[in-house]
Amino acid sequence: MAGLRTRTVVRWLLIPAGALAAAYLLLALYGCAGADRLIFQPPPASYPAGGDILRIAAADGLPLAARWYPRAGAQCTVLFFHGNAEDLGDVDPLMRALRDRLDVSVLAWDYRGYGRTDGKPGETNALRDARAVFAYATGPLGVPRNRVILFGRSLGGGPAIDLAADGGCGGLVIQSAFTSAFRVMTRVRVLPFDRFANIEKMPRVTCPVLVIHGTADEVIPFRHGEQLLAAAGGRKRRLWVYGAGHNDLVEVAGESYWSALREFVSTVEAPVH
Repeated sequence: MAGLRTRTVVRWLLIPAGALAAAYLLLALYGCAGADRLIFQPPPASYPAGGDILRIAAADGLPLAARWYPRAGAQCTVLFFHGNAEDLGDVDPLMRALRDRLDVSVLAWDYRGYGRTDGKPGETNALRDARAVFAYATGPLGVPRNRVILFGRSLGGGPAIDLAADGGCGGLVIQSAFTSAFRVMTRVRVLPFDRFANIEKMPRVTCPVLVIHGTADEVIPFRHGEQLLAAAGGRKRRLWVYGAGHNDLVEVAGESYWSALREFVSTVEAPVH
């Protein structure tokens, strides 16, 4: 009788355990297959083709849409990586403000599937294409590698951090970025894989780093900025914007935003070799 009761209890324990295992497997499959669709949310193109749009060849030959904002006499060039729901047209006012207020040149580009760049967006493509854009900046545009400041906003922190971890750039600015894509929803690592594992790459970033984050960010919680700052391997500074959310940070920060960026640009050592 006791043996029967034991077997019954075991069966009842195995049922929820099996259900949990099945649920985890489904979650893993969904995360693997659908992650890029959740992370990348390209809006309709907000700018026309042609005009001042550059075409930078990716490794596979796909033309990447980009804009170049030159500044006469600039000592540094900002290579800008935008967020997941905006394109070159959306960030154009900010790019012009960066150029004019920081006295830098700016190069910005669109991921695959964004703006006037064809193709399918995804982590692998974004990281690979970022290298092609960096090569364009340091090749045809003639910018010395140690005078390039990588600037990633939100999703753009992923390719910016990935490039900075390779070394050879002048500095890194990350604004409202995440430690990893899945940790935005789960706080801790739940699955054996992730997207844009920024926190694992930050210790290899030895260039000067500026981390900017709003304390009231409702999309990517403030703790992500704190953890990225703590993990950075080189000289680092921060700008915590109290009361700022994800999309109003520049407005809430006001002049402190531009002061922090100007000070950072001025401390990036970029001698010509």
